Amino acid sequence: MAAMAAGDEHASSQVLRGLARHLNCLNEDNKATRKRALELIKRETLDKGLSGSVLQEVFSALLKPLLKCLSDPMERCRETAITMITEFIRCVPKPEESLPYLMPCLAQRLGEKEILEPAEELRLSAVEMLTLTVEVCGRHLAPYLNDVINILQRTVVDPFPDVRRESCKCTVTFAKCVPEHFHMQAESLIKPLMQTIAHQHSRVRVSVIEATGAVIQHGTGKNVDDVLSHLAQRLFDDSPQVRKAVTAVVGDWLLHMRDRYSYFHKLIPLLLSSINDEIPEIRLLAADLWKQVGAQWEKENEEEIKDKLDFLLTPPPFYPAGVERPGLGCRELVVRNLGKLVPAIAHDVTDWLVPTRVRTSQLLSVLLLHAEDHSTQHLQPLLATLYHACTDSERDVVSNCLAAAKLLGTFVPPVVLLKLLLDHVTAPSSSSHPWAPLMVLAAVLGGCSKPLLKPHLGQIANTLAQPDVCQEYQQVLYLEQLLACVDVLLRQCESDPGSVSLQLLQVLVTVQSLSNEPHISEKAVESVQFLCKVQGLDSVELYRQHMGQLLDWLSASVNTWSSYSPQRLRLHIIVIQSGPVIGEFVSQLMPLLYSCLQPDRDPEMRMSIFTMLAKLLLDAANTLDSQGHFRDESERFLCDILLPNLVWHAGRTAAAVRTAALSCVLALLHGGAITPGQLLCQEDKLSPRVLSALEEDSQTGRLLACRSLSAILRLIGTSLHPEALNKVYPELLKRLDDSSEEVRGVALQALGLWLSSLTKDYNPELFAPHLQLLFQQLLLHLDDPDSSVQDQVLEILKAGSSVHPALLRREVEVVRDKQRSPLYCDRLLQHISSLPTEPTAECPE
Repeated sequence: MAAMAAGDEHASSQVLRGLARHLNCLNEDNKATRKRALELIKRETLDKGLSGSVLQEVFSALLKPLLKCLSDPMERCRETAITMITEFIRCVPKPEESLPYLMPCLAQRLGEKEILEPAEELRLSAVEMLTLTVEVCGRHLAPYLNDVINILQRTVVDPFPDVRRESCKCTVTFAKCVPEHFHMQAESLIKPLMQTIAHQHSRVRVSVIEATGAVIQHGTGKNVDDVLSHLAQRLFDDSPQVRKAVTAVVGDWLLHMRDRYSYFHKLIPLLLSSINDEIPEIRLLAADLWKQVGAQWEKENEEEIKDKLDFLLTPPPFYPAGVERPGLGCRELVVRNLGKLVPAIAHDVTDWLVPTRVRTSQLLSVLLLHAEDHSTQHLQPLLATLYHACTDSERDVVSNCLAAAKLLGTFVPPVVLLKLLLDHVTAPSSSSHPWAPLMVLAAVLGGCSKPLLKPHLGQIANTLAQPDVCQEYQQVLYLEQLLACVDVLLRQCESDPGSVSLQLLQVLVTVQSLSNEPHISEKAVESVQFLCKVQGLDSVELYRQHMGQLLDWLSASVNTWSSYSPQRLRLHIIVIQSGPVIGEFVSQLMPLLYSCLQPDRDPEMRMSIFTMLAKLLLDAANTLDSQGHFRDESERFLCDILLPNLVWHAGRTAAAVRTAALSCVLALLHGGAITPGQLLCQEDKLSPRVLSALEEDSQTGRLLACRSLSAILRLIGTSLHPEALNKVYPELLKRLDDSSEEVRGVALQALGLWLSSLTKDYNPELFAPHLQLLFQQLLLHLDDPDSSVQDQVLEILKAGSSVHPALLRREVEVVRDKQRSPLYCDRLLQHISSLPTEPTAECPE
């Protein structure tokens, strides 16, 4: 050994003698000379393959000259010097012997406020040399802690990205090499690392995160708060590698950081957030780390949770299908920190950044899955958070929070949950988003188990049917959520919704009455069909089952109805959708109609109800009179409801009401809901109102009046007293000059019916003056500019000629020569001549 040592010493002496001139050349002013000298030194030492001990001796002699070359003005000289020092450190057996000179030099070159090395690549080489030094010297670097930290503080924020990455690598290595000393200075690296953590290069961000992990792990533990917000932001990084790095670092802290118990509530959300990452690799990593954390906590707290380990291994009943239950340690960690996690969730779910809100809403579901029934004690803030999140404009936030609400329904006893929820539904805290509690309620009900929820179905349905809930708001979203609650209740009822059928039907009818949106109304109708289906009924049977209660429901408030009342529309929906069933409840319906159709009630409301009744009366046999009961009420309906609304009052609104009432009169006459006998009894009251309506300003009103007269004449014309008949035709004659062609045509038809109503009781001699006036007025219209009117008048006169042929002949002959179209007169005279007989009485002059 001594011989070998002596041999090495001799070899190193020889090498150094051969380098003497080259070393002297390093001090020359000529840069080419210095450069060549360095290259020759390298060739004679490192490139010769010398033994380690010889290199050690040579390095000791060359170190100072080489370090001096680090500040050489020529970049190539500095580069060669760095390369040589690096190789020596890598090859020599005791690189730590160089530290007293190397570290101060590097600290001067890299650790000052001003960057002394202008070349980026050389700064990178220098930091790589430092990393190598840390790797090979290890704990020998403890005395140089300040120097290394000063260097890293500067190089971590170096303008060159690769220098930053290498510095982070060096930081990790250094923290692990001298942990017992590193913690004293670790804090000073936090600020530069956080300055770099958002660097535009993803590889730099990954390196910074890894370095931060090491600095916190081997530091005092006091700086966790300084880095958490930065790491949390990196969970939204576009680069999967960055998010993976955060996941790995946080998982490592939860497993190995000395003071981790103090930071569980801050670190758990970061790791659990990655469980929902879009990249499967990250999700699996997070899930694996979380299992390790839970298992480690279980082991560390085995005595404390011994009872739970024995008895709480079975999942609770009604656990979500297809979901793996987290381990006991994981669940306990969440439960014990939930009080601190819920406020943080409530804060972050209102963040201005969409990704933060989405990630927070995902995290909420994960936490509730772990907390199970322990979330009961945090119900109030959880519900408030869910209400707010449901109003988010981002669809993913809403869907995630509804999934969380469903979990609440799964784990929290309904009796506890509904006590709070139904109060919020009845009195929403937000006037701008009153539908939020309904949305949460629908999701919660969807998560409840059917057996546990069944005793509460009535309470829920009664709440939904309250006026404050089902008719207070008309927003589309509110109505949609009402329907969602009804549908989920129907699904939860299975085949036995009888106890809540009435309330749900009331809600569905109300939704239809409030909505102006076709899709809402269609959805409500579908829900009514669903309500029928689960009970095995059709819609007629469903309404028959509840019609009495529905009419009582409407009657309770009828005295307060106006045109703005949804009850008016509810009445419309109920009587239209129930079809023939309404005919079975006429006795209950009529008092309601009497009340809301009195002349002193809201005009617009009366108009809409008359319009509805007109539709029903036109098809009376299949609606109001399906059982023949309406006929018993029809006279009273005519006298007490329709006729008072035909009394003339000034104003357009009053005219519109009269027109609506007239449409109802016409429908009553046409639909067969009143018998001819009943009509005859009331004719003396009805006819004056209808004749008065012939003078209406409204064309529609006049038209309806004409048609109503036609219907009266058709039904009871032949039974009318001649005096009653003689009151009709003069008013109809006035309408032959109406501005509306349609009114004129209908008036002519009515006159034809009037003539056909004349029976043997109508004495043509006694009433000849009336007939003469009628014939004269009709003959005038044989000269009408409209040929269709001429044809119609001719046919009417032909039909009426048998009443008093002689009178008609005389009147025709008087006007024939004055007519522009005498042909019509000739045809009429020809028809009269063909009649079998004529009365012998003299015609009046």
